[in-house]
Amino acid sequence: MRATPTVEQREFGATMRALLAAECPVSLVRSLDEPGTDRSTPALWKALAEAGVFGLAVAPEHGGSGGSLDDLAVFSVEAGRALCPTSVHSTIAAVLAIDELGAPAAKAAWLPHLTAGACRGTTALWSARDAADVSPALRAEPAGAAPIEGGWRLTGSADYVADADIADVLVVAAAARGRTVVVAVDPRADGVTVQPLAMAGGYRACAVRFDDVRVGADATVLDGVTGPALRRVANTAVSLGSLDLVGTGRAALDRTVEYTKLRHQFGRPIASFQAAQHLVADMHIAWAAARLAAHWAIFQIARGHTATKETAIARMRAATAARAITLDAHQLHGGMGYVTETDLHLWTERARLGSTLGGGADVAASWLEECLATQECR
Repeated sequence: MRATPTVEQREFGATMRALLAAECPVSLVRSLDEPGTDRSTPALWKALAEAGVFGLAVAPEHGGSGGSLDDLAVFSVEAGRALCPTSVHSTIAAVLAIDELGAPAAKAAWLPHLTAGACRGTTALWSARDAADVSPALRAEPAGAAPIEGGWRLTGSADYVADADIADVLVVAAAARGRTVVVAVDPRADGVTVQPLAMAGGYRACAVRFDDVRVGADATVLDGVTGPALRRVANTAVSLGSLDLVGTGRAALDRTVEYTKLRHQFGRPIASFQAAQHLVADMHIAWAAARLAAHWAIFQIARGHTATKETAIARMRAATAARAITLDAHQLHGGMGYVTETDLHLWTERARLGSTLGGGADVAASWLEECLATQECR
């Protein structure tokens, strides 16, 4: 078995790196923090859609590229390296949720639009504080004589829903008389209130409130979804997010290595000092361990496992490594590392938020502990 990228996947990664370098430069990333900026990034979105990114792990009959989660893992690393807008990850998460959980009719209704980039999506299927918590945030009541005829009435609220303010479809879970249903909702529907939350580092999340929101039966992704199925979807998102952190760490590491060659002290570059070399070596070791752990988690999920143990280890490694690498990057940059014009803070902010949402290393450790205690790690 091979969990690391193949030659073809590495070539695909290089292609994605070039695409993102052209369509997602640092200037675009910086501009997204400015008031009034168009967060839809149309040129980038069009390029990613034409490259088949949104449907990488979806079958061709649903508009996908017929690839695998392993391919999507390669893209996630490059997305982190380039600080690709989180709306891309949010849409991919919605695609994966519908593809994993959806009945055939739901897949046919939603996936072609999402994979083509014609609409944007996001999810509210697990807690932003702890991805192991997949209990429904909403309540659902039949809107008619039978759910299949009349649809649903949704009430409740979901916090920290990524990019809900620019999404066209929100995939949510709701408790419905002793079972869980997953529904695709238009965030602009009557009764839905989307309130942006104040977040650091340019991250966009919202509190979404549902006040007797009526959705048709055709909005049902799946009636009767199980907790383990939701956990598998959450683990997929966490593992892909860990790979985004791997890419973030790699970018900070590469920038630091280049800077140590340019920065001189006592008449020679600091890259020649043993202390700096040891620090860079530690950064690389942390990055390599996180990379292998995250790829291994995706490898296991792609082969039908829930992979809670692997996901926990991936998140522990990636969250710890990304924060340590970016901190050491600032250390080696010296005072210049704290000047915003150097852009290093952009990767630091990505690392800090990405290693927190869904659960940081401490939360992931509890997943591992529970998994090992119950012997239910597959």
